[in-house]
Amino acid sequence: MEINLEIPEKLLFLLTTKKRYKVAYGGRGSSKSWSIGACLIAKALEKKCRILCTRQLQTSIAQSVHKLLSDTISRLGLDDRFEITQNVIRCDNGSEFYFKGIQNNINEIKSIEGINYCWVEEAQSVTKESWDVLIPTIRAEDSEIWISFNPDREEDATYQNFVVAKRDDCTSVLVNYTDNPFFPETLRKEMEYCKEVDYGKYEHIWLGKTVINTEAQVFHDKFELKDFETPDGMTFYYGSDWGFANDPTTLVRCFIKDHCLYVDYESGGVGVEFEEIPALFKKVPYDRQWEIRADSARPETISYVARQGFNIKACPKWQGSVEDGIEYIRSFRRIYIHTRCQHTYKEFQFYSYKTDRNTGEILPIVLDKDNHYIDAIRYALNPYIQKKVSILSVLD
Repeated sequence: MEINLEIPEKLLFLLTTKKRYKVAYGGRGSSKSWSIGACLIAKALEKKCRILCTRQLQTSIAQSVHKLLSDTISRLGLDDRFEITQNVIRCDNGSEFYFKGIQNNINEIKSIEGINYCWVEEAQSVTKESWDVLIPTIRAEDSEIWISFNPDREEDATYQNFVVAKRDDCTSVLVNYTDNPFFPETLRKEMEYCKEVDYGKYEHIWLGKTVINTEAQVFHDKFELKDFETPDGMTFYYGSDWGFANDPTTLVRCFIKDHCLYVDYESGGVGVEFEEIPALFKKVPYDRQWEIRADSARPETISYVARQGFNIKACPKWQGSVEDGIEYIRSFRRIYIHTRCQHTYKEFQFYSYKTDRNTGEILPIVLDKDNHYIDAIRYALNPYIQKKVSILSVLD
């Protein structure tokens, strides 16, 4: 059966090359995920096989590529060949797609015998420990592991193992929007705007370059993305920042232990309507004994949220409160950001001081962007920042 896949030429290696590892990495709008999905559907039609679709963390089927594959099946006119259930997609020849997260479902993954293809999506977040467990699990004869990701940091395990390292059993291809003949106009406008206002961010998001840990980063060398368990008996700090126009409304939860700051939950959204805020907040574990400290710019919003049962107060501001907050957060030995808090992590990567365009000198001016989750953290910790309480005096 012939099907028209319509994938970028750079990604044809997925079908024409025989390698244990096939890696497609690069920026947004390159059609990596859509192309891999289409190619795996073609493989499923070709002969009976088992295909595992996985990522570091998947707590619901909505976080998987289930919908992408379902939409691709319909787009290719193959609805009569596939049965789509909530958790599995089956082809009429016996091929099956499974969807599991590595972090929480490794025993279930091990129980799936004879995996022929394993697609690791958003692989920039996959840890070395997860790779060490997953790779031996995919052990069927001639099995392949397909990897797609937008690069994050150069030191990430996925980037080091499958891009930096030169392996005979691996084909690794950089593919960007410039290689995608089907690049949509809507994304083009976003790309051009990003390129105009923040070229460094453009290179990272759209050209697939790694984030460089530079001295211009406000929290340079202070933070890391990490899986951790929240201990019992912690004192929690909650902070919220209100969104305007294209900025997100955010809520974060953090705690302090051994003079380190831990951010363990986040919730946020752009264009959140007034009445949608309580539902957004409920995505973060919360008890009324803890006070939420919020941006004071929207007193009417604070009053509304308080009437919905949240213990929320306006956070005071003062001349130099941003700088004082940065100084306080930087005073922690380390800042650990849970892997589920991806938006917070991104902000820590991009939150920067202004640099002189001509000399490259880092200026003592904090750029007012990429800071909405960080502002929420500042509000959460405000009592200590305002009173300049040393973290050494905070009870762990």
